[in-house]
Amino acid sequence: MTCTDRALLLLRGRADLARLAAFPFDFDLDRAEHGEAVRLASGAALEAVAGDDTGGTYFVCADGSVLYASSEGEAGLIAGSVDEALEVLIGLPGWRDYTGLAPHADDTTLAAAVARTEEDIRGSYAPELDADRRTLLAGLGLRHVPQPELIRRLHRALLRTEPDFLLLNADEGCAYTLLDRLPRPPLWHTVLAPGRADLAALRANGSCLPDVAADPARRATVLRAAQYDRHKADLPLLRVLLQHEARHGATEELRLAAILVGCHGEREDHELLKALREANPDVHYLLGGFPATAQELASWADDFDESNYGQDPADQDELTWAELARRQGRTELARCTLLRLLDDCGPRDAPLLGLIAGELTLLGDFAQAARARHLYASLQDDPMCRGSALADLASLQRRAGDIEAAWRSLQLAVNVLDGPPPTPATDELALDLDLPEPEPTALRWYELGLGLRITEEHFHLARAAVQANLSGTARASRTAGTTLMQKLPRSTEDLRRMSIES
Repeated sequence: MTCTDRALLLLRGRADLARLAAFPFDFDLDRAEHGEAVRLASGAALEAVAGDDTGGTYFVCADGSVLYASSEGEAGLIAGSVDEALEVLIGLPGWRDYTGLAPHADDTTLAAAVARTEEDIRGSYAPELDADRRTLLAGLGLRHVPQPELIRRLHRALLRTEPDFLLLNADEGCAYTLLDRLPRPPLWHTVLAPGRADLAALRANGSCLPDVAADPARRATVLRAAQYDRHKADLPLLRVLLQHEARHGATEELRLAAILVGCHGEREDHELLKALREANPDVHYLLGGFPATAQELASWADDFDESNYGQDPADQDELTWAELARRQGRTELARCTLLRLLDDCGPRDAPLLGLIAGELTLLGDFAQAARARHLYASLQDDPMCRGSALADLASLQRRAGDIEAAWRSLQLAVNVLDGPPPTPATDELALDLDLPEPEPTALRWYELGLGLRITEEHFHLARAAVQANLSGTARASRTAGTTLMQKLPRSTEDLRRMSIES
């Protein structure tokens, strides 16, 4: 990445200005090396350009924005360009003290905070702070911006950190925490905003109803908006959304639409929902406990609503909003939310880890999905569940390009599923008579659908290993897959072709 900011070019060409930037303003070009490998979650480019005396590093992002990462695992955007960042750093040498100031504080309060900090700086190590500031700003051709405005600019930049500038440890995949504690709108507020706008438009004249109803993401978002802002007059449009959703099977949105419609308790809606249940067994199961009479419809819907939905978006789990953000095409918002959830997961969160892995897979972030699946697999006690999870992990690692890790996971999956060798017979009479050991009555794992899936994964992995020039792994995976294929109760044409092509 090439940095074109004029002030940075000047610093790199003027040793006198570079020394002044390094001290007392703590922007040191010679410290442009972070203590650990990092990357942006989005995959966008990142270039370290300077550091400070605490081990923190200043990075320039692909769009020119400047991200600061501390040595303590915190990160935040501080400006939209290097020139703007230097105006902040030179104008506010104690800038880290201001990240927690109230965002709506007046100029007098902000100026007083700066005065206190700079008095300490002058007394401790930089008695010529004001003269140095004037010299460096003039030498770099930068503006002398009032300090309260610089603090507000800093806050605006910090609030842009997520989701597009989420910094990760490149090796472990864990996210840096935010550099600031400034208040931000809740996730649900951001994700619901387009649905609220569509709902308002539908209530105004309804002309956009065909477009909203035909778009799965818009339809889902409007239904969520209607869940938290209920009007009796919405019933006709809710019926339309319900019928459009029914074309896509037993979805969560179908159940939500059914509950929102059912809460009105109309006889014709009882008939409508009954017909939907009878037309699709999955919908029949989805709308469990459906009442036999129209008189009970509202009560059934209210009970279901109270136990599963409710009318406060703050009560809804973050995973729901992450999924909806993904469906809206807000990839980085969804990814950021999922990675924060993943970093907070513990031993009791196995079901959540499985869901996070699934969502990250849908985002195409196979490396992070593998991280979630690895944790999920480690929490499985049942050999069948653990072996299946390890096979899923191998697939994700392969798709992420980590072929050797995928091979190790696949081998472990087979070993876990095979289990320990059978215990030798101890029945003395059976041994004396040389009777054959009884055949196991339970189906072995390779006789189930899991066997076909794992066998296929061996051949997928063999092909990926060939493409990665890992001939030894390719041979081993192909051989193991062929052995497994011979144990399957039946093969498929696709599997036989895979065995040949791998």
